[in-house]
Amino acid sequence: MIWHIFFQPFIEFGFMRRALVVCLALSVSTTALGVFLQLRRMSLMGDALSHAILPGVAVGYLLSGMSLLAMTVGGFIAGIAVALVAGLVSRRTPLKEDASFAGFYLGSLALGVTLVSLRGSNVDLLHLLFGSILAVDNDAALFVTGVCIFTLITLALFYRGLVTEAFDTAWLEVNARWLPGLLHGLFLALLVLNLVAGFQVLGTLMAVGLMMLPAVAARCWVRTLPGLLLMAGISGIFCAWLGLSLSWAASLPAGPSIVLTASALFFISVLFGTRSRLAGSLRALF
Repeated sequence: MIWHIFFQPFIEFGFMRRALVVCLALSVSTTALGVFLQLRRMSLMGDALSHAILPGVAVGYLLSGMSLLAMTVGGFIAGIAVALVAGLVSRRTPLKEDASFAGFYLGSLALGVTLVSLRGSNVDLLHLLFGSILAVDNDAALFVTGVCIFTLITLALFYRGLVTEAFDTAWLEVNARWLPGLLHGLFLALLVLNLVAGFQVLGTLMAVGLMMLPAVAARCWVRTLPGLLLMAGISGIFCAWLGLSLSWAASLPAGPSIVLTASALFFISVLFGTRSRLAGSLRALF
């Protein structure tokens, strides 16, 4: 029974193997970005940017149909544009960055849905919003894997700078005024790139779940940053594999199954994590 549910589908069926490879790649790269979003107290920014890429994806869809290249380029341009404009608004107005992002991403989501509705069907809209992980082809798998490798290499090269910028921006500004802005822009570019890759698999609404839930769950167990990155990545891989297996066994949608598995891990971590206050409260009660 265990073999039939958790191993046999990935051995017998090519589309399940491609889905697993893509999910594992996304789990490694996006959870690392999720950890850095936590450090910056920007956990909801991933959700905002996932909606911000939708108009660009929709324009690419209107021009070229379900073209991977067109939708990727359109989504990346739209995400970067919203990030830059929201940052400019936060510097020139009394609004904080989270407030300006909230204003832009809500409009972006509505615009993207409207653009897709001009030409596409409800099936196309659902595909863009929730993904179609079991329909991933070789080109999409190679693209997502390439994004994962590029993200990990970039994070490794700029690790110390990104950590310093997250904890002590003022110190960096004293030594090099241009460096915090450069690192912040680099991080946002990586974030948008991974969200664009994620929408191919999980859709714009589900990609953030795989990014943030394992990272938040790891925070309930681990104190050090290297430990957080390692545990978040392992948790994301486990949730991707378990979610795909359960979706196959129970005939459930694959993307939501993965995110629900990650949500279950989050709730378990909140209740019983060694760093969770709820764990101590439960012990005191019982």
